[in-house]
Amino acid sequence: MVTHFKVAGHLACGHKGSKLTSTTELNRVKCRSCRNTDAYKDARKDQRNAARRAARKAKATHAANDWRAAWVERLTAMAGLQRLPRGFSGQPFV
Repeated sequence: MVTHFKVAGHLACGHKGSKLTSTTELNRVKCRSCRNTDAYKDARKDQRNAARRAARKAKATHAANDWRAAWVERLTAMAGLQRLPRGFSGQPFV
């Protein structure tokens, strides 16, 4: 069964009928006419860009994982006074 792409209440390919299967999920669309429309292509491009932005944000969040705070926690958990490594302001004891 062919699944059409539904945009703003109508099918992207222009077919009409009450018994046509339609979806807004891009990966489920099987109609070749719907896939060749500008509406489908723009939606696909927006989906890819959103995925790329999310990946960049996740990577930045992961990269921005505060390793300094992790070092402070690690040294604080150790018994006795520990000095912070070079690069920490003033290298205080923790």
